[in-house]
Amino acid sequence: MSRIGKQPISIPKGIDVSLNSTVLSFKKGNITQELDTKGFVNVELKDGSIVFSPKGEDRQSRAFWGTYRSLAHNIVVGLTDGFSKKLEVNGVGYRAAVKGNVLELNLGFSHSINYKLPEGVAASIEKNIITISGYNKQNVGQVAAEVREFRPPEPYKGKGIKYVDERIIRKAGKTSKK
Repeated sequence: MSRIGKQPISIPKGIDVSLNSTVLSFKKGNITQELDTKGFVNVELKDGSIVFSPKGEDRQSRAFWGTYRSLAHNIVVGLTDGFSKKLEVNGVGYRAAVKGNVLELNLGFSHSINYKLPEGVAASIEKNIITISGYNKQNVGQVAAEVREFRPPEPYKGKGIKYVDERIIRKAGKTSKK
């Protein structure tokens, strides 16, 4: 039994939820997100909440039960509060700037990197901290991972882009023989 799947999702005010066969649609203002359950789970809208139940007793239906409940919950949280990831840029001469929907990174290469932010994802910069925010958890995490991949932190000096809460295990450098 899925402990997560059993919990109903309460629908906050301002979010319209509709169910069309296997597709759940969430709408807040001009933002619309859809979740297709592909018929693996039963979905019911009951007095201000969404209730998930497995389609059958087979292993696949029970496996997707908690997964689809979590995906729907993330959509609701994203539309109400949003998601954000913070990245820290460390290194001499490493800089970041936002110009419109393009994140411009100077990371010690001979050229600057221009990363176009996808729709629904925004970035802001404060000193050496890049904050990536949006209403879709998967997109925010994907953008943060792609930006970090341009210059991952190295273990000797710690230069590069890392998550704010990430801990880099440092290595000792070579010692010279005398």
